[in-house]
Amino acid sequence: MKLADCIQTADWKAEKHVPAITVPAEIKAGEFFTVQACVGKDIAHPNTLEHNIQWVQLFFKPEGGKFAIELGKAVFTAHGESDTFTNPCLCLNTKINTNGTFIALSYCNIHGLWEDSVEVKVL
Repeated sequence: MKLADCIQTADWKAEKHVPAITVPAEIKAGEFFTVQACVGKDIAHPNTLEHNIQWVQLFFKPEGGKFAIELGKAVFTAHGESDTFTNPCLCLNTKINTNGTFIALSYCNIHGLWEDSVEVKVL
């Protein structure tokens, strides 16, 4: 068995565990921009002590490249302790010089690994 066999995918508009990737409509080569990978964009995830998103990770795979590059990872540790919560959203600034694909992974302590991807074109 491979790890890829354990990763689930779905449309984030219909499934609360899928990380939704948000990028600008226009990306200029060599200029920083903000990219987000958030779980629960359209359907909120409960994020309780018993059922929570523990982390979100974001990668970029350049078109024609062999490997995906890890851009960042956010670990969420507040799930209701003392009525404190963390919204599972990773936001970072990056710059790219080539077309490619952003890939996000999220991990739910009950429902496992979830993935989404978005292809982007650089101006």
